[in-house]
Amino acid sequence: MSSEPVSPEDTAAQLMRAMTRLRARLRREAPIDDLPWNWSHLTTLHRIVKDGPATATELAQAEHVRRQSMAETLAALRTGGLVSTAKDPNDGRKSLVSATPAGQALCERIPAAREAWLSDVIGSTLRGSERRTLDRAAEIMNRLADSEI
Repeated sequence: MSSEPVSPEDTAAQLMRAMTRLRARLRREAPIDDLPWNWSHLTTLHRIVKDGPATATELAQAEHVRRQSMAETLAALRTGGLVSTAKDPNDGRKSLVSATPAGQALCERIPAAREAWLSDVIGSTLRGSERRTLDRAAEIMNRLADSEI
């Protein structure tokens, strides 16, 4: 094994592959197979829960989709009882989309299932020293995410 440091490009490529694989696995571990919503529905719902009420136009911009696509997504969420709309108190011409209690509960359930799976696999697969390494890696990844570059 060489003592030469790995290039930033090689590290970036390895990290991207690992993150992509882990994200795909976490998606498989999320309990949505029995649900009629797809990932674009759920990411929109999560944004509404996290950021609060928003217009369909604001949601379309935030999710980088066309307004018509967002209208379809919101219609599915509304039919499923996950969101509701109300007039914007600051501009009666606009409607704000909010998560219902059922939508909020669903947004809590999915991450909890993913975290439970990840916790189980970490506990059953990794040694203590590897868990400490993973803790350090998470700190480093957060630092990268917070970088101003």
